[in-house]
Amino acid sequence: MIAGAAIRLATPGDAPGIAALSRDAIEHGLPWTWQAPRVARAIASPDTNVVVVGPPEAIAAFGIMSYLEDDAHLLLFAVQAAHRRRGLGSAVLAWLEDVARAAGAKRIRVEARRDNAAARSFYNEHGYHERALAPEMYSGLLDGVRLEKWLRAPE
Repeated sequence: MIAGAAIRLATPGDAPGIAALSRDAIEHGLPWTWQAPRVARAIASPDTNVVVVGPPEAIAAFGIMSYLEDDAHLLLFAVQAAHRRRGLGSAVLAWLEDVARAAGAKRIRVEARRDNAAARSFYNEHGYHERALAPEMYSGLLDGVRLEKWLRAPE
């Protein structure tokens, strides 16, 4: 784990950096849907947490988590390639999970590209279970995998 990773709530000034990292690390080969205006709307939403590590011009990692009743959905999550395998992603994910628990979420849902073995392994290592394959989930071009982690027992 990275000692002292400064995880902070995103500000509107972080939107371009988050969007660029999404384009490069998540949406490569797909239409770019998480552009700065959409990220800015997520930052402003009372039902969404957007967290970052690093200054606006050099975002090292980010996560976007939305909440609907007692369900949390990790919409986007990325770590710059140069910062991977150092515990930064684990620290950001733990922060988001702690907030989801505090918000009363029963579970967290997340999706990953089916061909993204690193992401699937990361989520599995953190207690997420693959629950369904989603053919052509990404813009009708790529298959996805739906994962979830229960934070408290289903009722």
